[in-house]
Amino acid sequence: MRNPAGIALVPSLLPAHVAVIMDGNGRWAAQRSLPRTEGHRAGSRTVRAIVTECRRLGIEHLTLYAFSRENWGRPPSEVTVLFGLLVDFLQQEVSEMIGQDIRLNVLGDLKDLPLAVRAALRHSIKATECCRSMRLNLALNYSGREEILYACKALLAEGITAAGLTEDVFAAKLWTCGQPDPDLVIRTSGEFRISNFLLFQSAYSEYYFTSTLWPDFGVEEFHAILAEYAQRQRRFGKTSTEPETSTVGTGKNQEVHSA
Repeated sequence: MRNPAGIALVPSLLPAHVAVIMDGNGRWAAQRSLPRTEGHRAGSRTVRAIVTECRRLGIEHLTLYAFSRENWGRPPSEVTVLFGLLVDFLQQEVSEMIGQDIRLNVLGDLKDLPLAVRAALRHSIKATECCRSMRLNLALNYSGREEILYACKALLAEGITAAGLTEDVFAAKLWTCGQPDPDLVIRTSGEFRISNFLLFQSAYSEYYFTSTLWPDFGVEEFHAILAEYAQRQRRFGKTSTEPETSTVGTGKNQEVHSA
C-alpha cells in the first residue's frame, strides 16, 4: 500500500484509531489576507480528504476535534460559519458515508448546539447507524474534563461502589464507549498541547505534532506520519523484552468495551 510519494504502509501496522486536533485554519487565512472563515472552509476540504483516506486504508476509527467548549469564546459570526459548514458537510456527505460504510458518532454535549445543527447530526447519525467498516467521531462542544465528570456522575447515579469501579467500568461511561482508545493523536499547526482532548483515552497514545496548518495537511503527509508511527515501539510501561498484554488503549489488539 503506497501513496503518491511512494511510502509503503503495512496494513497490520496501521493504527486502529486515529484522533486529530485540527488546528491552524485561522492562521492559514491570515497568511493569505483572507477572513478566518475562509480558513474554515479550506479546512473542511481537508476533512473530506482525510476521512476518505482513512476509509481507504482500513483505519476503523477516526476522531476529529471539531469544536471545543472553549470555542464558544470566538466571535459569534465565526461560530455561525463553523456550524454552517458542519451542516453543509453533513448534508453533502451523508450519502457518501453510507456508500463507504462509515458510521457517524458525536463526542460531546449536544444540547447547547443550534437547533439546525442538532437536527442535521441526528439525521446523519440515524442514517449511518448500520454502517460498520469505519467510525467517524466528531468531537463537538467537547471537553475532556467534562467527559470525565459526565462519566463520574453517571456512575454515582447508578450507585457504583469503590470495589466495583474499574478502568473498563469507567470507560464504558465515556462518549467513546465501544471503541478502542486512540493509538495515534495528530495535532497540526505547530502547537504542542492537547487542549483538553480525550484526556482519559489518550493515556498511552502516540502523539505527532506537525507545523503544517490544517488546510494544508494532505494525504501525502498523513501517510508519512503513519509510516513514522509504524516504526515506534509501544511498550505501555513494559520493557521491550516483555510481552504486551491487552489493556485499555492498546490499539488493534485492544479488547473493545461493549456499547
